[in-house]
Amino acid sequence: MAAKFSGSGGLVVVPLLLLYLCCSSQPPLVSGQESQKDDAMSLLKRASDMIKVKQYNDALGLLNGAIEANPYLSEAYSQHASVLRHLCRFEESEKNYKKFLELKPGMSSVEKELSQLLQAQSALDSAYNHFESGDFSKALDYIDKIVLVFSPGCLRAKILKVKLLLALKDYSSAISETGYILKQDEDNLEALLLRGRCYYYLSDHDVATRHFQKGLRLDPEHSELKKAYFGLKNLLKKTKSAEDNVAKGKLRLAVEDFKAALAMDPGHSAYNVHLHLGLCKVLVKLGRGKDAIKSCTDALEIDGELVEALSQRGEAKLITEDWEGAVEDLKIAAQKSPQDMNIREALLRAEKSLKLSKRKDWYKILGISRTASIAEIRRAYKKLALQWHPDKNVDNREEAEAQFREIAAAYEVLGDEEKRTRYDRGEDVEDMGMGMGGGGFNPFAGGGQQFTFHFEGGFPGGGFPGGGFPGGFEFNF
Repeated sequence: MAAKFSGSGGLVVVPLLLLYLCCSSQPPLVSGQESQKDDAMSLLKRASDMIKVKQYNDALGLLNGAIEANPYLSEAYSQHASVLRHLCRFEESEKNYKKFLELKPGMSSVEKELSQLLQAQSALDSAYNHFESGDFSKALDYIDKIVLVFSPGCLRAKILKVKLLLALKDYSSAISETGYILKQDEDNLEALLLRGRCYYYLSDHDVATRHFQKGLRLDPEHSELKKAYFGLKNLLKKTKSAEDNVAKGKLRLAVEDFKAALAMDPGHSAYNVHLHLGLCKVLVKLGRGKDAIKSCTDALEIDGELVEALSQRGEAKLITEDWEGAVEDLKIAAQKSPQDMNIREALLRAEKSLKLSKRKDWYKILGISRTASIAEIRRAYKKLALQWHPDKNVDNREEAEAQFREIAAAYEVLGDEEKRTRYDRGEDVEDMGMGMGGGGFNPFAGGGQQFTFHFEGGFPGGGFPGGGFPGGFEFNF
């Protein structure tokens, strides 16, 4: 069979089969549109499945395909906007929400989500501002209470949160947060850097080093990772140098190394506490008590329970002759560590020094040094006895009598070799019977001039009856 068509060239005969084949090769327009809609819905469904398993990037690709296949598929815009908000891609999300509302105006649930998006965007900006101004707690509130509520997948917010926790020295929480980030992306350089810093500030330097090294293997030129890694390496090197110099007895070099290590990162408290203590111990060995007290105090400000810092500060206070301060520190240290015999021995020394400090200093009364010879002691006694002779101090007789007693008592101890030795050892000599009797007292007997003092009431152990020198005062030489 054939079909007949008339044309300018005359009658054309076309086989019916050929005509059918030609017509059937062009599908109807309506059928094509329906196919595209089916494709869009299929993509939308697949995207929903990806969202359920948190494959957000895959979901975004499918949603883009769905919108391209059917630009009027409002649900695709809604889901697209929601995923973008979740990831805090705020500007793109806002455009999709608005496109949805163009297609379906007045949809309250979508309007609410758009409002939440704008709140999250504003809160993230505020969090950054507070971070820059140093108000870390306020910034953290914005992140936790707004941004991550409305945009829980926001990586920028999560990274900022870790920085805030670091600034607040909540290292354990910061480690947990970076763990969540690295679980999703184990090669996230910023998370590796921040997690390494957390371990660094916890003084777990081995783990910190491993994080820095992993990041540098991924990006050898990453400036912050390089700075962190080599900074830690130099800190450990300087510390080892200080410890080696202590072991070699090069204490002054050790002091400089400890100070250099402390200057590298003053905020590294967990590690610096040991540097402060190490410096304190070296300064005690060098006899630099005042400097040692400061270093041990710096250590105790970081860790008030550090017993060794307390005991070393007590030793430093012994050097500066702060006897009461030394006893106080060493008592606390002994209570915290009752089995430490070194602390107990130091406490006994401090208590003895405190007791000695409260007795009369006979050397000071005679105005001589502790190494004075017997001749120097006699000369000092003669000079002061003449100076404070009561008959020469009529206008201040009571003071003169008191001074004269002190001078005589000082000579009674220091002029006797046995008593002086016991006094220098810290023993009590006041109870040995220091009276010189009622007879004559010859303090400069033997060799050269003789100086004899006569008192009716006895001197000085017997005291002065009536508080003065009732029988007069005879001074012969």
